[in-house]
Amino acid sequence: MVNLSATLSLHDCALHYADSGGDGVPLVFSHGAGADHVMFDAQGEHLRARGYRVVTWDMRGHGLSRPAGVRFTAERAITDLCALVEHLGLDRPVLVGQSLGGNIGQAIVRRHPDLARALVVIDATWNTAPLSRGERLLLRMAAPSLAAIPAGRLPDVMARASAETEDARADVRRAFSLLSKKEFVQVWRATAGLLDPDPHYRTPVPLCLIRGERDRTGNIASAMPRWARAEGVEEVVIPGAGHIPNQDDPDTVNAAIEAFLRTVPAPKRARR
Repeated sequence: MVNLSATLSLHDCALHYADSGGDGVPLVFSHGAGADHVMFDAQGEHLRARGYRVVTWDMRGHGLSRPAGVRFTAERAITDLCALVEHLGLDRPVLVGQSLGGNIGQAIVRRHPDLARALVVIDATWNTAPLSRGERLLLRMAAPSLAAIPAGRLPDVMARASAETEDARADVRRAFSLLSKKEFVQVWRATAGLLDPDPHYRTPVPLCLIRGERDRTGNIASAMPRWARAEGVEEVVIPGAGHIPNQDDPDTVNAAIEAFLRTVPAPKRARR
């Protein structure tokens, strides 16, 4: 487990992060709703060993970045990540995000196309996709459905819905046990708020899309293939993996991210 020994204080919250430093292409890993930085331990170790500058962090209200200080919103999460990039003086990092982290990465690239050099999205839905009537209905029903789950059962329900391997499920239970049900529902609502249909929008930086073959979360299984076709990229599907393939099958995901990164231009010079 990476030690998030550094902090950045923003709006009554100490955001915990770790930065491996160095002159390599900077990568910023953003976890999913209810999770924390631990979900990217395998990717961080693999890519640090190959010379990349790896930054991991816990979003406010998650992991070590508790208490949240202020209500978790999509806008606050976007502001926090942009502030962290600025604080570290990162030269156009590659944004890597799973689920909520992938939605936040999409939003940042859309608003600030010069901030990142590339985007890696792992099992997050397509923010700007057109939504069918059925998809809109599912979105409206999701928060009440989550709220109906007894608080004591929520970590196990989410673990079984998110992961296929026992090790990954155990880590989901650990991370989710840190949040109250009210906090998690609040974070989920923030995630849904990032969906903003714009069928003509195309990602202005190199894009890598990774999805677990058995992910049945929301509309990801149908939206990500459509997204890949619209962008003209090849979707990477991880056999046998669920919503968190980076933990279900870290070696295959590591290989996919590394192969993509070889196509991404390196910084002309590193900032110190």
